[in-house]
Amino acid sequence: MRGMFLRLSTKLLNISIASLCKAKQLEKAESAIIDGIRLGVLPDVITYNTLITGYCQLISFDAGYSVIHRMREAGIKPDVVTYNSLMAGATKQHSLSQCLNMLDEMLDSGIIPDVWSYNTLMHCFFKLGKPDEAYRVFHDILLKNISPCQATFNIMINGLCKNGLTTKALRLFRDLQRHHEYIPEIITYNILLNSLCESLMWKDMMRLYDELHELGHSPNAITYTTIMKGCFRCRRFDVGVEIFVEMKRNGYAHDLFSYCTIIGALLKSGQKQDTYNCIAHMIKIGYELDLASFNTLINLHCKEGKLEHAYNLVNVAEESGKNCDKYTHTILIDGLCQAGEIDVAWRHLEHMKKMGFDCLVAFNCFINSLCKGGHLDYALRIFYSMDVKDAFTYSSLIHNLCLARRYHLAAKLLLSCIRDGFRTLKADQKAVVKGLSTTGSKLDVKRFKLKLRIAKLSYY
Repeated sequence: MRGMFLRLSTKLLNISIASLCKAKQLEKAESAIIDGIRLGVLPDVITYNTLITGYCQLISFDAGYSVIHRMREAGIKPDVVTYNSLMAGATKQHSLSQCLNMLDEMLDSGIIPDVWSYNTLMHCFFKLGKPDEAYRVFHDILLKNISPCQATFNIMINGLCKNGLTTKALRLFRDLQRHHEYIPEIITYNILLNSLCESLMWKDMMRLYDELHELGHSPNAITYTTIMKGCFRCRRFDVGVEIFVEMKRNGYAHDLFSYCTIIGALLKSGQKQDTYNCIAHMIKIGYELDLASFNTLINLHCKEGKLEHAYNLVNVAEESGKNCDKYTHTILIDGLCQAGEIDVAWRHLEHMKKMGFDCLVAFNCFINSLCKGGHLDYALRIFYSMDVKDAFTYSSLIHNLCLARRYHLAAKLLLSCIRDGFRTLKADQKAVVKGLSTTGSKLDVKRFKLKLRIAKLSYY
């Protein structure tokens, strides 16, 4: 009876440790283990494995690995789950060497890796941009007669897609269907559909979508939204709207994100009246516009030059409890600049700074508008006054300085951009080199190229 009580108590301890780790309260989890030991409830391998996972996810791989020593001191041997958790922690930190070390340590301890050990290793290779190595691990799984699970196939397909190998992922998908009696889940279709959408492979995407229906799968909100996004990106607006109608007809929860997707697409296609109709329908069926939706509408009015309507929408948003964010203010500043209201835009930018917002994107819009309006020296003054810059800040000025044939200053900014640790556009580099070639001597060009090479070696 006492043994049964202790087993039950250890199980309750493990549930508590798991809950505390999930709540990111590792100190309390450690205290719970100490209190349990004082009461005679001894932790087991599951207790320590849960703690390792918590440390790996919330602190670091090293913190998780240190728990192993405590396990051994307590006379508890690590198992395959222990090392799988550590491999996952190493993968999260993009550390292939630590991941491989854990696999070697597992083998040296006489522990046989399971399918999740190899799944994690494949995931690590993919995260580090090594799809060929991940493919070799997948073949090892098959050669060692380890039964791959659904997650194995999804990791492979998703990894290939994330590494830009969409066609190869689709080919693997077809091979699995032919030779391994593989029945894909809806999540697998969604992974492939999203990658085909990103690659603008519209025909393949629609073919896969039709196949999904033929095999009896029910598309979910993610499927529909992905297909809609793909149609709109490939400028198949009529098909995208049909998909949206199908989504509604089949009773799926067309969420705010799907509405924002179709609104964005309608805006890009210039179908303004349809955009307003869609927004009106959203409000009619009970959707309360979130700040992202308000920002979309404010941007629409700014693009049309209807600044008064844009500011009215800002008031409506704030009255409904939506505090405008940096994107709202940036949209307004950009709209003012496009309307030629440079002074008003600058005052708005100053107000934005006083409110404590991150103004970098707003500054970039302001500088770009000044450049386009021919106020290059004003843009340079703003640039030099900025405490924080990014690659876009530099690129906008470099591009416009080249257009104004001020190549030496553009060259100086290009080098400063690299020295500040930012990557520059190849187009900007070519424009500067070409400009110097036409206005300066060959020696000037040669010196600039040397400085460019040294800067890249030092800061990239």
